[in-house]
Amino acid sequence: MSTVKLGGTQAWWVWGLAVAFVIYLFSVQTGYSIVNPDIQKSVSLTVTQVATIAATYTWAFAICQFFGGALLDRLGAHKVLPASVVLVTLGVFIFANASSYSMLLLSQFVMALGACTGFVGAGYIGGQWFGMAKFSLMFGLVQFCASLSSAFSVNALQWGLQQMDWRTLFYYVGVFGIGLTVLAFLFLRNPEPVQRSEQGFGSFIGSVISALVDVAKLPHVWISALICSALFGSLLAGGVVWAPKLLLVLGASPETAAFSSSLLWLGLAAGCLVLPAWSDKMKKRKPLIIVGCVVQLACAGALLYVPGIAIPAAMAMCFFFGVANAAHMLTFSSAADVVPPQLIGTSAAFVNGLAFIAGGIMIAAPGARVVSGQAAGLPEHTLALAEYAAEPIMIALGIALVLALIMRESYPKQP
Repeated sequence: MSTVKLGGTQAWWVWGLAVAFVIYLFSVQTGYSIVNPDIQKSVSLTVTQVATIAATYTWAFAICQFFGGALLDRLGAHKVLPASVVLVTLGVFIFANASSYSMLLLSQFVMALGACTGFVGAGYIGGQWFGMAKFSLMFGLVQFCASLSSAFSVNALQWGLQQMDWRTLFYYVGVFGIGLTVLAFLFLRNPEPVQRSEQGFGSFIGSVISALVDVAKLPHVWISALICSALFGSLLAGGVVWAPKLLLVLGASPETAAFSSSLLWLGLAAGCLVLPAWSDKMKKRKPLIIVGCVVQLACAGALLYVPGIAIPAAMAMCFFFGVANAAHMLTFSSAADVVPPQLIGTSAAFVNGLAFIAGGIMIAAPGARVVSGQAAGLPEHTLALAEYAAEPIMIALGIALVLALIMRESYPKQP
């Protein structure tokens, strides 16, 4: 059997399809921040239910995520990723047809089940088709493409909602998923077939759990995962639900508030284009992670605690928060630095899984605090209520900074 050339035209095509899947699922997820007011009216939901729907996707995604990377390590891309595209597409159609709170929750669970291998799968494809020496760079490019597309998809969905109702809009999104499914079955694969294992189902599950345990034994992986959890969880909370609502409180128009969500993702895209490459050039991870934590704390603090902040300044804070949030990508690289090559997928899934568990908590927590704050007498749609609701996010970012300061430098030493 001839060896497939790494880094060639075929490599870019396969990687591009994997990234297209990530773009698809990110767009669906961030699109919820745009359509949730329409869904709230259509299905008669409370604010807490709106936040819980978003958090359900995140929690289900996180739990499944722990197994996604290990499945890729053992089965390969062709047996995992096409089936994942099918599940996400099915979830989109359930979402478009949802007429109750329970159906909306089901749609999020099905989408999450498929999406759990998307982001990690694209990183895995990059490592397989371009070599592990370019893992950090290719993973950064995955997040760059996903974030950039999320920013534009928010505006595209906003435009779409002006042309049609939210159900029709998501029918079209589902049709795109069908086309992506066909391409995934035809082309998504490893450069060389993954060696087949003769072990039974029980032994297979045991090997997956064993790989997770091996990764979880490393304290540095936990530190990286917890930092990623705080950083990316805060971005999810803002980008999926809360940033537009905060901008409305600050006095922005609905259109400007919606655009603020896309600025978070645009900032993340810009940061992912720069920080991973900068890290490789510096041959360091830790300093950029520390700076990222500091900048995010400063931006969030300005949005919440600077009296009378101008809307253009608030939008700039959203953008720079996103730029600094790209530091969370370096936690994937840092975790990968300390594990054997055969556990790269598992380590990425472990970090991403914890990040999305935190994301689910950080999406839902402000909603619960809005309810308790109103019960305590804080007026609705005020900055005081927003400050109270955002306290868990600020605390998480502070913890991330402390962990970044005490973590060790993991960049591989050159021989």
